[in-house]
Amino acid sequence: QVQLVESGGGSVQPGGSLRLSCAVSGRFSSIGPMAWYRPGPGNQRELVAEITTAGGIRYADSVKGRFIISRDNVKNTVTLQMNSLKPEESAVYYCNAQINGDSIWGQGTQVTVSS
Repeated sequence: QVQLVESGGGSVQPGGSLRLSCAVSGRFSSIGPMAWYRPGPGNQRELVAEITTAGGIRYADSVKGRFIISRDNVKNTVTLQMNSLKPEESAVYYCNAQINGDSIWGQGTQVTVSS
């Protein structure tokens, strides 16, 4: 069974940085785009950042210039470097990946931004 295992959440003061990681485990034949989401208005998960297999990237407008997404296609991991964090960005962050044609979600990792 394919799973996404997230790590790197935690607590940080406003303006601080955190790095989230997500690794694919299990058997698979292909991995497509990988992304990070967090709850938005109405508690629907909204895209924070996405990266394709070829390295194409898109960010939510609110995180452009502060967050950096990257992936390692050999280790099958995706990371999200989050800088200049704001209190309103406290949330559970979820990793998502298109694996074997299915949309797979991680269990989520808590990020808390507070003084």
